[in-house]
Amino acid sequence: MAQGYTPGLKVTPWTRWRCRRVLPIPGDVRVKVGVKVRAEEVIAEAAMPGDATPVNVAKLLGVPAGELAKHLLIKAGDVVSVGQIVAQSKGLFGLFSSEVKSSVGGTVESISTVTGMMIVRGEPLRVQVRAYLTGTVVEVLPNEGAVIEADAAVIQGIFGIGGEAYGVIHPVCAKHDEDLHEDKLTGDLRGKIIIGGRRVTQAAIRKAQQLGVAAVVTGGIDDQDLREILGYDLGVAITGNEAIGLSIIITEGFGDIAMAHRTFDLLRSHAGHHASVNGTTQIRAGVLRPEILIPVDAPVAKTAIKDREEGQLVIGAPVRVIREPEFGSLGTVATMPSEPAVLASESKARVVTVTLARGETVTVPRANVELIEG
Repeated sequence: MAQGYTPGLKVTPWTRWRCRRVLPIPGDVRVKVGVKVRAEEVIAEAAMPGDATPVNVAKLLGVPAGELAKHLLIKAGDVVSVGQIVAQSKGLFGLFSSEVKSSVGGTVESISTVTGMMIVRGEPLRVQVRAYLTGTVVEVLPNEGAVIEADAAVIQGIFGIGGEAYGVIHPVCAKHDEDLHEDKLTGDLRGKIIIGGRRVTQAAIRKAQQLGVAAVVTGGIDDQDLREILGYDLGVAITGNEAIGLSIIITEGFGDIAMAHRTFDLLRSHAGHHASVNGTTQIRAGVLRPEILIPVDAPVAKTAIKDREEGQLVIGAPVRVIREPEFGSLGTVATMPSEPAVLASESKARVVTVTLARGETVTVPRANVELIEG
């Protein structure tokens, strides 16, 4: 049977999912193998050194650096507060005295009589890592973190912003091709993961921020609206650190693109269930997809297509077209010709025929389709 391999998004009602959760620096791990953890539970923490702030005490005091020691009121290792006097000069015959106050609080790390500089180290910054996935610890990484495993429904998106968020799934659109306007956001939505349909408007995002929504998941978004929400043009590196008060996951792409029936139905079937989301996206080496993880109690029966090797493109596989003129269209693989075909550009490429959801069959290069993995 004809087959090939192509990148794909995972949209499945069940899979055995593992999350590797690690600290950015060595620290303490709080869990052990076999322990059950909740998504929002802290499993590891560390203290990162605070910011180091240099203060040119000698210059501010108006004395040579070599004479600074006799004017100091503090020493290395002392804790100072903002506004505390750290050095004082009495001046000639006790007149014209001057003093230097610390502009920052923290611990005096060093004082140099060569440069006249004092280095104040701010309070340590606590870094915590949460489990992210409600499940079981299957591996502990000493001084780093742990690996969490659980049965889960997994939905990966095309694009996202904002980092990790947690909440209860709450659909606000009745149809997969219904736009998410601000009038859909009613009632107590604080901490909820709201599920839209087609495009989400800028006004809806603004209202979601005001209501304390944890995350917005929908089919599409306008790039101009995204620019207005962020206040700047998004680069091409990695997202996930945007401080906008919520996470946004786009399942299909930019523009008026309806959420895939399969994705919409799966999310609605889990209304009221707790989920974890992460908008972090990276499109270059080491691809990262935004995702929604929903713990489930037991696996469900898998179809023949779900049993295929991961990334394998076969007849009957669900796909999304990712280039114009059918950009965003969903369908299934109808045939996979073995011989390269001549394209409109007069170049040759391996192609695949796709039966679109609307019933039409189109021929597109294999590089222009993305597998929707189950």
